[in-house]
Formats: sequence, structure tokens, C-alpha cells
Amino acid sequence: MKDIDSLLRSFLYASKGFLWMLTHERNFRIHMTCLCYMAYFLIRYDFFVLTKIECALLVLASALVIGGEMINTGIEKADDAVTREKKYAIKVSKDVAAGAVLVFAVSAVIIGVILLWQPEAFKALYVHYTTEPIYFGLLLASFVLSLLFIFKFDFNKKRKK
Repeated sequence: MKDIDSLLRSFLYASKGFLWMLTHERNFRIHMTCLCYMAYFLIRYDFFVLTKIECALLVLASALVIGGEMINTGIEKADDAVTREKKYAIKVSKDVAAGAVLVFAVSAVIIGVILLWQPEAFKALYVHYTTEPIYFGLLLASFVLSLLFIFKFDFNKKRKK
């Protein structure tokens, strides 16, 4: 029973970490928003044709970006806990961790473009949204809500005031 409690607590701590990232880290919200849009378009519409391996590559690339952003933030917070002074080693540590996220993100975009560059699928999406203006309006509204989520849903800003 103790092992199960320990396991459940570890999932709780991991969930708290994920929620903390959503509420405090703008770049994480950007990555999650992009991931949600990609998942929505792939699940909602059957316009894109992907094999299981290609889907797995998209999931892996997305996980590396999200996980990399979380590790980067962990490194930044640990460095800040050591000192707030401007130290070269801490600057390098933060820059290298951020660079790793950049490598993951650019790689994920390249993988996404390679796998999702399907002109027929984009034509079908275009036809869908031009013939169903309500869906186009809902898509635009979701973009506005996404921008608000990314730039206004930040507990760091609220705490600093």
C-alpha cells in the first residue's frame, strides 16, 4: 500500500509541475497551444494522411519540445535558487538549456512540415472553412482566446504587481 501511495504522490507532484508551467511560463503555453491546434486538426479532420510511424514521430517531437521546456525551466529555477547575481556559469547554464529547447522546437517544426506538407489536405481545409463560415468564425475566436491564454494567463505577472 505504501508503494501505491508513493506512486500516486509522484503523479500528483508531476501534475502540479505541469500545471505550474501552464500558469507561469509563456513559452510553455505557446508550445502547448501549437500542440493542441495540431492535435485538433489531425484528430478532427481526416484530410491528413499519416502512418502510425509518422504519428509516433509527431508525438515524440512534441514531447521533446514540451519536456525540454520543462527541463529548461527547472534549470533556470535551480540556477536562480543558487544566486540572483550575474554569474557567467549560470548565464551559460540558462542559455544552453534554452538553446536545447530551440533545437527541439525547430526540429519539431521541420518534422511537422515534412510530414504534414500535404497540399490536398490544406485545400480540403480551405474548402471546409470557406463553405462553413461559422467554423471559420469559431476558428478565429479560438485564435483570439489562444492569444489571451498565452499572453494574459500568467501568474508571474499577477504576483509581481
